[in-house]
Amino acid sequence: MNLIEKETLIHRKAEEFENASPQEVIAWAVQTFPNITFACSFGAEDVVLVDMLQKISPSSDIFYLDTDFHFKETYETRDRMEEKYNLKFVQVKPKLTPEEQAAEHGEALWKSEPNACCNIRKVEPLTRILSQYDAWITGIRRDQAPTRANAKKVEYDTKFGLVKFNPLAAWTSEQVWDYIRDNDIIYNPLHDRNYPSIGCEHCTKQVMPGEDPRAGRWAGNEKTECGLHK
Repeated sequence: MNLIEKETLIHRKAEEFENASPQEVIAWAVQTFPNITFACSFGAEDVVLVDMLQKISPSSDIFYLDTDFHFKETYETRDRMEEKYNLKFVQVKPKLTPEEQAAEHGEALWKSEPNACCNIRKVEPLTRILSQYDAWITGIRRDQAPTRANAKKVEYDTKFGLVKFNPLAAWTSEQVWDYIRDNDIIYNPLHDRNYPSIGCEHCTKQVMPGEDPRAGRWAGNEKTECGLHK
């Protein structure tokens, strides 16, 4: 399938999938693109997708970007999920250790240049891992942020050059949490402590009632995305 044929198929399926369930999107994705992977951050949306993917295609790869700066609760959630589903998440690490990054770019790069820190610890590792696949699955939802409001359930990711599936794009936060409760899904306990969006420990703070759910990410900066999603 050449690029034009692929983009035509994606546009048609995006329209067809608008009223489809996440499970229907995932089932078509793994069947049509066997060389597919899921990027898991262990947030609420992603633990839902892990459960769905395990029920539909348990052999599909699931990776996570290990920035070395995650909360201990995030790593504990990873370990609990590996045990429950009897799987091994693919660990993707930056080329620089935290010590090497500090030596080259100075201490606390996440404060002085948060975009540079994200590029080193997230964007480059993601680019590297996605180069091995034809398609990827993400947990982004339209109502998470204005930058995600136009996300399709399937689209061509021009940034990384592959097909991108967003099965939960049309879901609300309430639907995510209904699924978690109804299916007794393991989730990051930080969600119960006013952390609706969980990233690296250095760049994530609690969000108080009434604040935007992503207000806790890179607080004090204009930055709202880490660069993984166009």
